[in-house]
Amino acid sequence: MTNEVRDNTTDERFELKTEEATAFIAYHLEGEIISLDHTEVPSVLGGKGIGSALVKGTLDILRDRGQKLLPRCSFVRAYIERHPEYRVLLAE
Repeated sequence: MTNEVRDNTTDERFELKTEEATAFIAYHLEGEIISLDHTEVPSVLGGKGIGSALVKGTLDILRDRGQKLLPRCSFVRAYIERHPEYRVLLAE
C-alpha cells in the first residue's frame, strides 16, 4: 500500500490504492463545497484500517485546500465525530 490518498477528479473520487484493490470516497461539488457521498472499501481490505486511512487522507487534502465539506457518507460522519479536529471543515 502506498498510503497516499489521491484525488481522481475524472471519476470524482478520492482513492487509496493497495496491491489488492482500491478503496474510494465518491464526491461531487456543490459550488465551492464538496459533498462526500459514499465510501467503499473492498471486502479484501476490510479490517485493515484502510477506510480510516482513506478518510483521514481525504480530510487532510481538503484541509490543505481550505475546502469545506458536507459529510453525506455515514462512515465519514462517524470519523469526524471521533476526530473533532476535522469539524472545522464542515460547511455551515
